[in-house]
Amino acid sequence: MISVISERYNIHPQTLRLYEREGLIKPARTAGNTRLYGVDEIRKLEMILTLTRDLGVNLAGVEVILNLQNAIEDAKEALDRAEDHFEQMMRIIRQSVLDKRVGIDRENALVKAAPRGLTRKG
Repeated sequence: MISVISERYNIHPQTLRLYEREGLIKPARTAGNTRLYGVDEIRKLEMILTLTRDLGVNLAGVEVILNLQNAIEDAKEALDRAEDHFEQMMRIIRQSVLDKRVGIDRENALVKAAPRGLTRKG
């Protein structure tokens, strides 16, 4: 809640509301519209406070830094997806090369057999 966070970080509740209006933080809301600060929002708030208090960055600069951080995270996720796709393609290529060496034609490797009926030997 806003009162707990403002006390914990020695920040006025209006400052937290300002950060929210500026779009720097987005706390969740209860059904009664009470702000709830989760772990991600608290981390973001800590970064904002470090930038403003310790480094003298203004709110416009904080916004730019947070946007860059989000862009970097998005790029990392895209890179991870590309690496996964690359690894999958390499597995397929390796298997294809191995199959050609051994003379396996996987396209025709599956044999469809008609289902067999049960017979009694007697």
